[in-house]
Amino acid sequence: MIHIEPKILDRINAWLTPSFDEETQATIKDSIANNPKDIQESFYKDLEFGTGGMRGIMGVGTNRINKYTLGKSTQGLSDYLHKQFPNETPKAVIAYDCRHNSKTLAKVVADVFSANGIEVFLFEDLRATPELSFAVKHLNCHCGIVLTASHNPPEYNGYKVYWQDGGQLVPPHDGAVISLINDLDYANIKFEANNDLIKYIGKDVDDVFIDASVKNGSVGATQNAKDDLTIVFTSLHGTSITAVPETLKRAGYKNVHIVAEQEKPDGGFPTVKSPNPEEPAALKMALELADKVNADIVIGTDPDCDRLGVAVRNNDGELQLLNGNQTMLMMTDFLLKQWKAEGKIKGKEFIASTIVSTPMLTKLAESYGVESKIVLTGFKWIAKLIKDFPELDFVGGGEESFGYMVGDFVRDKDAVTSTLLACEIAAITKANGSSFFNELIKLYTEHGFYKEKLVSLTKKGIEGAEEIKQMMTDARQNPLKVVNGSAVVKIEDYESATSKDMASGKITTLDIPKSNVIIYYTEDGSQVALRPSGTEPKIKFYVSVNSALDTIENFKTTETALDTKAETILKDMNLI
Repeated sequence: MIHIEPKILDRINAWLTPSFDEETQATIKDSIANNPKDIQESFYKDLEFGTGGMRGIMGVGTNRINKYTLGKSTQGLSDYLHKQFPNETPKAVIAYDCRHNSKTLAKVVADVFSANGIEVFLFEDLRATPELSFAVKHLNCHCGIVLTASHNPPEYNGYKVYWQDGGQLVPPHDGAVISLINDLDYANIKFEANNDLIKYIGKDVDDVFIDASVKNGSVGATQNAKDDLTIVFTSLHGTSITAVPETLKRAGYKNVHIVAEQEKPDGGFPTVKSPNPEEPAALKMALELADKVNADIVIGTDPDCDRLGVAVRNNDGELQLLNGNQTMLMMTDFLLKQWKAEGKIKGKEFIASTIVSTPMLTKLAESYGVESKIVLTGFKWIAKLIKDFPELDFVGGGEESFGYMVGDFVRDKDAVTSTLLACEIAAITKANGSSFFNELIKLYTEHGFYKEKLVSLTKKGIEGAEEIKQMMTDARQNPLKVVNGSAVVKIEDYESATSKDMASGKITTLDIPKSNVIIYYTEDGSQVALRPSGTEPKIKFYVSVNSALDTIENFKTTETALDTKAETILKDMNLI
């Protein structure tokens, strides 16, 4: 018999009171008797807001996604809205993805908002996350919610909060909302809906969003170029099926082949182990179809349609998966090309990326005379830049984890517009006698060949959380001095917001919000970053290496050398 700690037992007993429905209480009692380890996992802590909002396994308990944890969050947010807008009737818009229980939980959130006198716009069916971000501003709402767990496994769901600008909740609002939520008792949640305040929305918003996506994602491909491009697309059972095909159609792309087996939204994701386009296996069926139809480009999106994976023909004519950094570089370059051609670069423009993404993006920005701003991981920080620097024009921004945002009409990573942009690039380069892949190599010859590798270690449960915590503690107390024979010259610790020069010992302050991230910089220009995930039970290790590339012909040998170097670094750290 597993002993349940008194503190956890108190949390459990609180859920065995009349504030909770009989089914919830019966489930808890059954778990205490038959699965005490699981019940401890479910109650040992509260779900936290991470880089992508609140995300967790569905089930009963304070550490699970259910009507009570979401209800409590929505009640706290409702109280905050009334405090922030005392002389207005606050408005909220809610969307949800394909996951199990998403529709039901979205209605729970709508009920709580309406019970608190908040006007609600609820999407009639599943929609892509970027459309929710767009809808917040389009409908003049004070906040937005999307029920999603992005690319997590099927047992997960989540809750992302957006503010008036369409961006995710950031300081000071996030801390203030969390404080109100933490002070609430579950008995304070108002679940009784005022259905007069709930309005269902759909095609009226879809049309405006898709038209905006076409406008922002188009970079000048001719109709002949579009007609000559063959595209394979997969929604991986997710929400993108509601927006991407129609966006491509309205933009003039006719040769679009959709992976039929993955077209139907399904929260069980039956054809893939993981619905994550970062995983090569997720695009296996799309690649097989692409070989059958001789496609030029393959694109797959995650369940809530904010990330995209891209494969293009390499210089040997074979389909090759690109990583998020490579896709981001090409998208940024083509946007900047367009801005330059239109005479819009006047020294008041910026692009954005994150501290664990490729340093090459800054080199690219410098070549166009635009500013490159680097923020913490998470698109909420990129969106916040637009608000923080209203005197500057935002061109585009991305991160290594397969997300990109084109312009500022959406304030989150957006796989709808980015899919169109990727197709535009493929069409233009093919029409010019080159290719998406060949133009990427040209960027390497111009700015240096940067290659990145990522290793994620999954550590589940209470023990896993402690392991991750200890790994970060060890990295701080016993930092690396040498990486693959190259001396560490600088260490940035974002938790203490400090940067240490290893030669002089001088410590400077980092002007960036605190986060649990450590980055090592070596004498030969390599970088190694350590970061626990904010939304999954993982710790991530990011390696960046670089070299000059003198000619396109030397691409393969230089890439092999960089891959070997990155793998050696990871082996030295006992990660592979």
